Amino acid sequence: MTELLSIDGPGRVSMVHQDAPVAPEGGFLVETVFSGVSAGTELTYVKGTNPYLRASWDPVLGVFGTGRPGVAYPVRGIGYMQVGMVVHSRTGAVAEGRLVAMAYGHRTAYAADPLRDRFVELPPDLDPLLGIYVAHMGPICANGLLHAAHDLHGAGVQQLRDGVRGRRVVVVGAGVVGLLTAAFAAGAGHGTEVTVVDETPARLCVAAELGVETVLAEDALGLKHRWRHGPGEHGADVVFQCRGQARALALALRLLRPQGTVIDLAFYTEGAGEVRLGEEFHHNGLSLRCAQIGRVPRGLAHAWNRDRLSRETVELLHGIGPWLRRHVITDLVRFGKAPQLLRDLAARRRHAVQAVLCRDVQDERG
Repeated sequence: MTELLSIDGPGRVSMVHQDAPVAPEGGFLVETVFSGVSAGTELTYVKGTNPYLRASWDPVLGVFGTGRPGVAYPVRGIGYMQVGMVVHSRTGAVAEGRLVAMAYGHRTAYAADPLRDRFVELPPDLDPLLGIYVAHMGPICANGLLHAAHDLHGAGVQQLRDGVRGRRVVVVGAGVVGLLTAAFAAGAGHGTEVTVVDETPARLCVAAELGVETVLAEDALGLKHRWRHGPGEHGADVVFQCRGQARALALALRLLRPQGTVIDLAFYTEGAGEVRLGEEFHHNGLSLRCAQIGRVPRGLAHAWNRDRLSRETVELLHGIGPWLRRHVITDLVRFGKAPQLLRDLAARRRHAVQAVLCRDVQDERG
């Protein structure tokens, strides 16, 4: 049997049992070792706030319709930070015994087809727990950096750091997306200043351990006094907005220098009513770019696909792995306890930077 996480309705989460999958011809079977929990997208289904629960997405026109919901309860198969051990392979694409990063949802086993399912073999020298970031979460953040580079250099982007090197950079939000984005930016070197802004002192402490500057959101406008580019030119060159709150986006826009750009990686499930486009956005001629992982910047797809973003992620993880293990991956929880974990996180009875589901936990914590 295999276990699968099921969100049965707002506030209702369970584990369901299904027949064990088998490796298809030309495919392979993985048993899940680690499964990272997204405190953003996944919890919107537990809270009942995800827009797919009330509208459907038209992929042709690129609009949400007002008719039938695109997703109905029970919601199963969510989750995009899995590390699996290949236990049976019927393909030359991957050997048994290898660890792979994938995005197949919170389940204890999965039958994969290499022609359909994207997977990334983890290098032997990478801590397997860090592999939760390789398939999807890391590329989300790397794509934010890529959008900043494209904003500055267009199709001439050579390196991920091209949009932040030597610039004044703010990251709004010290959740996992913000922390990984800050780590990518901090590695740019050559005079790059990276400041992480958040409302929560505890999360800023985690960012500070990365070696970047941290500022409470209520004090963040002080950065504009310090960062002067010329008469009437104060503020950050680029801001990465990584928190799904309208007030965070409003702050991100206020922190920019004139004609600067916010690279937005956040998901606003309730819209963004607090964003006042008639103020800084209008008077400073600002730009707002959504760096949604479904697309890389126009003209870069041939050189910057998801696999390259995963390779950039692996390189980053080799450098910041100890920091992630010590400060970011705060909760290791057995699969059987996943329903209570998600209910508690959604209701804010429990707080975690990064929670990870595991089949066998030697040092369960959190």
